[in-house]
Amino acid sequence: MNYLRSFVPWLVFAGMSAAGWQWGALAGLVVSVALLIADRAAGLDLESRLLEYGTIVFFAGLTAVAFARPDSGLEAYGSALSMGWLALIAWVSLAVRRPFTMAIARRMAPPEVWRTPLFRRINLVITGAWALSFTLSAAAQALIAAYGLDAVVSLLVQIAGFVLPLRFTAAYPDRARARFLQQSGARLDVQGGITS
Repeated sequence: MNYLRSFVPWLVFAGMSAAGWQWGALAGLVVSVALLIADRAAGLDLESRLLEYGTIVFFAGLTAVAFARPDSGLEAYGSALSMGWLALIAWVSLAVRRPFTMAIARRMAPPEVWRTPLFRRINLVITGAWALSFTLSAAAQALIAAYGLDAVVSLLVQIAGFVLPLRFTAAYPDRARARFLQQSGARLDVQGGITS
């Protein structure tokens, strides 16, 4: 559920865009600012919130463009732009070695694991999965818009772009921890002189 919370502004944008893309963009901006304020009020660290800040920047820019030019051709590419921006956020967070998923994972994990190599590795891999999914979804959405394909196809791509990495995110940490424990046990056996 914590991952879904981080994407609420994007879901609001998608849902409200039926009333007009400018209203969807404005709603996404309002929700993203409100969530960041709520995090601050809850005493959460705001310095590692690349996703949240990037979301606000995107919706502020899109809101300005959408209200200034409501008839802009960019409207048809709203889904591609949003997925592309999310991909950019994810790839940049990997490039600066601050995976965007770490801020989300810290809501669920105890503070004593936040600085461990395993926690960092898990978040690097998970962020990579999200980055790849966003990138592929953005490309697919751009093709859908360019060829004027049905809105149902766009919706299915949008859903897959979130559901697939979300499922990976739910399953991967347990597998990574189990593999880590297995490798740690094998190293202890070798160090202790025990052989299988």
